[in-house]
Amino acid sequence: MINALAMTVLIFVSIDCPVSNRYAPEIKRLYSEFADRGVRFRLVYPNPLDVDDAIGRHVREYGYPPIAERDSDHTLVKMAGATITPEAAVFDSRGRLVYLGRIDDRFVELGRERPAATRHDLRDAITALVAGKPVSPSRTQAVGCFIADMK
Repeated sequence: MINALAMTVLIFVSIDCPVSNRYAPEIKRLYSEFADRGVRFRLVYPNPLDVDDAIGRHVREYGYPPIAERDSDHTLVKMAGATITPEAAVFDSRGRLVYLGRIDDRFVELGRERPAATRHDLRDAITALVAGKPVSPSRTQAVGCFIADMK
């Protein structure tokens, strides 16, 4: 499940969610900034209909690092409580969920986007945890596409 020796960030994405796809550059920036600082990233594809070949194409098309995995049985979805793509769950080194929510506030609601984010919730959560500080807020509302129900 979650590596209890490392802080873990699960980012739930989907192949066909335009909001999720718009966050590819920010996800790659976060990975580049924090992966070498003891943060383990997992790019989670929870849609049970997304097959391995399609996920592989998606990872290549968006230039993601090799951190993708399927969660077709929703084990990680249930563990994190995720409901939206994109949505991030941050677990501390003891495996405790310390943040669940949006990557940032660029999307106000579906179809309404700011020119730039004013709050960088996921970055702030990771930064706090790496510094040994509490994460606040611990929850924010993600905007995007609902995670498909189990088939």
